[in-house]
Amino acid sequence: MQIKFSNKGTTLIVGINGELDHHSAEYIRQKVDGEIIKSSTKNVIFDLSNVSFMDSSGIGVIIGRYKNIQKLNGKTALTGLNEHVKRIFDMAGLLKIIPAYGNVESALKNF
Repeated sequence: MQIKFSNKGTTLIVGINGELDHHSAEYIRQKVDGEIIKSSTKNVIFDLSNVSFMDSSGIGVIIGRYKNIQKLNGKTALTGLNEHVKRIFDMAGLLKIIPAYGNVESALKNF
């Protein structure tokens, strides 16, 4: 599992590569929270195009960061959802509150 950060203005782009599960959730949570604190982040895009597997721990990571960004009056978006990951978000009802886009550029345009 790898995590990569980049910034576009006040938007933090979080690229996750590998499995987002109970083994990696705490590590990802700490890294993302640390990056939000040290930069002038208002919005967050989770690029999940390289996530091969996700479980409910991954949902917890995403929804927790969503709530933190909401407190900053910012927005959260998801990009690159494969069928497995999209189904998990859909079953959890998260696609009703966090928009999903095909790619990072589309998400940036909608912020």
